[in-house]
Amino acid sequence: MKLTLFSKRLKELRTSANLTQEELGKNLSVTKSAICGYEKGNRTAPMEMLIAIANYFKVDLDYLVGTENYVVSDDKEDYGMRMSSLEIELIKELRKHTDLYNKMMEDSKRTIEYMEKKIR
Repeated sequence: MKLTLFSKRLKELRTSANLTQEELGKNLSVTKSAICGYEKGNRTAPMEMLIAIANYFKVDLDYLVGTENYVVSDDKEDYGMRMSSLEIELIKELRKHTDLYNKMMEDSKRTIEYMEKKIR
């Protein structure tokens, strides 16, 4: 049993829509056990099913299968944005530089303007 990002996201989407595995299966014309298998990671969804699931939940296929990251703000539950892996790596690296990170958190616009002047 290999739990993939797809498996986790499928379950999150289904439960946030207040659907049972059986209900989602009926809506997608597959069995409950198929949905269960996708969510547990011991069954691989064919491309047609991935597209059907993405369309059903109105999400990008990239998001569904985990090739694109979706970040949700701690401050607002309804806000989210897509970030590439490189952007996430940049943030992780920035966090290692505590002083710079804290300055950016205090006044990000001003800090970026200062950095732009320095590199010109």
